[in-house]
Amino acid sequence: MKLLAAALLLLAAAPAQAAGLTVRLGETWLFTVKNGEPAQARKVTPSAKIPKGQIKVSARSLLGTAMTITNNSPVAYTFKAELLSGGKATVGRSCTLPSGARPAFEQWEQKADAVRISSFKIADADGRC
Repeated sequence: MKLLAAALLLLAAAPAQAAGLTVRLGETWLFTVKNGEPAQARKVTPSAKIPKGQIKVSARSLLGTAMTITNNSPVAYTFKAELLSGGKATVGRSCTLPSGARPAFEQWEQKADAVRISSFKIADADGRC
């Protein structure tokens, strides 16, 4: 019984895995949005076509950290972007992700190892930045 209690205590103390999709520099991913989070994510080649209703994202090193993201759905989104470097996460400013397969380019001065995107919310078509 004591062993079970200790195991439950360790589980409760373990840090929760962060929601979202982590895109390391040089990677390209396709995914859908379900309940505000990336779902059915899979790594693809940079030249992969974007199926209807899906989003393609890639990250690279360019004057800091850069991300290209294209949303091939009829819905525009806002989302949270975090720059990951050395085990630390820094929130990065992101613009509205337009609908209709129009790409968005995000660039941050900070150098990072990866970008984690999450918390997708439906946005108006006008967008913001």
